[in-house]
Amino acid sequence: MAAPVPSFKLNTGASIPAIGLGTWQAKPGEVRAAVAHALKSGYRHIDGALCYQNEKEVGEGIKDSGVPRSEIFLTSKVWSSYHDRVEECLDTTLTDLGVDYLDLYLVHWPIRTVPNGTHPLFPVKEDGSRNIDWEWDQAKTWEQMESVLAKGKVKAIGISNAGIPIIEKLLKTAKVTPAANQIELHPYNPEHELVKYCQDKGILVQAYSPLGSTSSPLHKDEVLTKIAEKHGESTATILISYLVSKNIVVLPKSVTPSRIEANLKTIKLDASEIEQLDKLAESGKQTRVNSPPWGTDFGFPNWYGPNNKDAPAGAKLIYGKTL
Repeated sequence: MAAPVPSFKLNTGASIPAIGLGTWQAKPGEVRAAVAHALKSGYRHIDGALCYQNEKEVGEGIKDSGVPRSEIFLTSKVWSSYHDRVEECLDTTLTDLGVDYLDLYLVHWPIRTVPNGTHPLFPVKEDGSRNIDWEWDQAKTWEQMESVLAKGKVKAIGISNAGIPIIEKLLKTAKVTPAANQIELHPYNPEHELVKYCQDKGILVQAYSPLGSTSSPLHKDEVLTKIAEKHGESTATILISYLVSKNIVVLPKSVTPSRIEANLKTIKLDASEIEQLDKLAESGKQTRVNSPPWGTDFGFPNWYGPNNKDAPAGAKLIYGKTL
């Protein structure tokens, strides 16, 4: 019998399982089986988004599992082209999932794109760049998030991909403090300053891409592999345990049954092992695996490489500036 999955508390008082199944990049035909298997294996937390374009299958997987809706913590996200239509985006998600509420609803990216008849999710200008409304005030998005919360359609609201400057600006007008901030987190991109800032504010941190990626050199890192060998565990188990030990929710994505099951396991790491992993990025290994072409750093110091030194001409750098 697998050990119970630990849980954390949101600032709403609700419990959230520390490990959830990520569904980003899960291909059509795979995510339904992955969700069903995860829930049957003991997962009680599923993380999705309208932009993943697979929420109908996620809903089918939930039904296939036989696990009652009341036992599942469900997260989704409002997409950038819906920042002026948050409730419409939410209603689409609820319909696709086949549920009448979400446990957590996040602002996927703190930036608005303007639909213009090109791509429904990624509207572009004639030069191929994303059709972004740089004048849009995120306070307007958050006000709508607070509205769907007040209506009971969601139990908690939060943000995603938001650095400290963006959160600081949001908190100046927010009536409800975000319950969570979902960001890319792993030893090569630890975001120590942001994690501490969020936790000090009572904002739970969630980690997407906690295992890096298939192309990341992280799993071959000598420090990580030595710790894994010492415990007789996989590098994935060490990476998940590392983040959970910091009270960070982990959202590993997999469609492989054996890996889905294995990703539920956590072990106790000692302080020296955590410290070693904490210092990997600052030793010259700082690397993100997800930096979409938005044209801004979202307030992250290493969006465009260490200290944003590889930022392209014209990029709107927010980190270190007052919004």
